[in-house]
Amino acid sequence: MAASGFSDLREKLKSMTPHRDEHKSKVAVRDEYRNKTTDESNGNGRKRKYRDSEDDELEHSDGGETREHEVRRVKSGITQKSIFTPEDCAQIEEKIDEVVANGEAGLYREHTVDRAPLRNKYFFGEGYTYGAQLEKRGPGQERLYRKGEVDDIPDWVHELVIKKLVSSGVIPEGFVNSAVINDYQPGGCIVSHVDPLHIFARPIVSVSFFSDSALCFGCRFQFKPIRVSEPVLELPVRRGSVTVLSGYAADDITHCIRPQDIKQRRAVIILRKTRPDAPRLDADVTVSSSPQERHAPLKAQRSSHRRADPNAAHRPRVLEMDKEENRRSALSRHGRHSNTSDSVWRRGQEYDKHSEGRKVKMRRH
Repeated sequence: MAASGFSDLREKLKSMTPHRDEHKSKVAVRDEYRNKTTDESNGNGRKRKYRDSEDDELEHSDGGETREHEVRRVKSGITQKSIFTPEDCAQIEEKIDEVVANGEAGLYREHTVDRAPLRNKYFFGEGYTYGAQLEKRGPGQERLYRKGEVDDIPDWVHELVIKKLVSSGVIPEGFVNSAVINDYQPGGCIVSHVDPLHIFARPIVSVSFFSDSALCFGCRFQFKPIRVSEPVLELPVRRGSVTVLSGYAADDITHCIRPQDIKQRRAVIILRKTRPDAPRLDADVTVSSSPQERHAPLKAQRSSHRRADPNAAHRPRVLEMDKEENRRSALSRHGRHSNTSDSVWRRGQEYDKHSEGRKVKMRRH
């Protein structure tokens, strides 16, 4: 030991790992600062929490003044007006029912209608890919469809909705080139999102119909079963009310509609303007522009009422389930019939050897 210059093994180990002393020194300084800050904060009731990291970053908690400040920022980007009377709403709601009926009848282009459980979307003017439709997930990946792949904005939207918003000073003349109708059934929802900044200019304007609901900000969704965290802000939206989002409310915090907020059928018309430089899908995407290229009408019968059938959103799925069950029943009956006698089974075995490939091919269809 003496020959190496160290009389104590601890001194030698200390010399071999000098970074440990530096780390301890940093920790001591951090702890001293933390205790000092905590003592100061106890005097004014403010709380802070810290994240241990190389930069020793400080974070505000979600409660207290920080949450109140965020609520104020969200509210600063929200404007609501009551412009549409009950009579206006009833007239517009009849037109929305006609849109639903046209969608069921297959009268729209392929990308005009987007069906989901308890919620249907109808894109007019401009449509875009989102969610599960994206090859690459994440913000900024959304793309507009090619021109002509969704139907034009209906005349009644211009006459009954947009003109009234322009005359009330909500939006300028010629602002809207995209109209989306979201039709929700009870328990329907739309998960937390920010309208794509690279696709749509601000503000975002929406008008509610059929029933009262709520628009929530800053929620987190969990699935299987679906659960939603408490919102930063829950904004009531009444039938006939106009909601305008801009600034922080449109760009810096997500908004959603929770399942518990749709107690009755509700529809919303969302009016936006696409950015001139908004990206579109590649040019090799097929455009369905003629009636022959559009979807065939659904076979399910429509309700005799003028209002849309509440089960309309589920019809495609129910029909597929019916087809599957009918197919299984037919196969079951065929199996029972083919086993009625040993002689029939033997003849069938010989036939199957020659037609096995053909049978497999038929089952694929």
